Amino acid sequence: MKRWYLYLLTVPLGLMILAYLIVKVSSPINLAGIWSRDNQAKNTQSAVGTMPEVKGVPKEVLEFRQTHQLRPLTEREDGTKIQDLPNGIFGFSMCSVVALSATRGNTFSLEIHKHDGIVYYVGYASDEHIEKYLTRQKNFHILTSPHSGAGASSLFEIPVEFVSKCEERPFKDGYLFDLFITAIPELQT
Repeated sequence: MKRWYLYLLTVPLGLMILAYLIVKVSSPINLAGIWSRDNQAKNTQSAVGTMPEVKGVPKEVLEFRQTHQLRPLTEREDGTKIQDLPNGIFGFSMCSVVALSATRGNTFSLEIHKHDGIVYYVGYASDEHIEKYLTRQKNFHILTSPHSGAGASSLFEIPVEFVSKCEERPFKDGYLFDLFITAIPELQT
């Protein structure tokens, strides 16, 4: 009569262990990785050493990346939301900048940098448009291209939070990005 308590405890426990082992063996999902508290992306030196080959990237963009000590997204970080990514990375996105892609691919997406806790649009624009930004004017737009070209030959970066609206405009085989800036916040001293 007293043994039924023992059976009542061991049978469900045994079934739970069996179910766990079946799921662990047959499932492609890494349950330990999901349940781990330490599954955040890390900006480690070992990740820097695994950079893919850089082909066709302009010299000034490479210098810009090196100045800010940026590394490309890893395969694991590809498609991750920007707020979940560490500082010191670059990737590619359209205007929304919700998640970053590790490669530009066939799209004419903007390069996005994240360093010093700030997310930046990086692209080419005319000197006239960049001058408006540097002189802290209000209510202007910067027509930005992901590639250098006529009328957009100067590389620049602008914090995403400064841009009140970003529109993607079809242009030839890709896009231009119209960044609208209403006001640039004052610097805190």
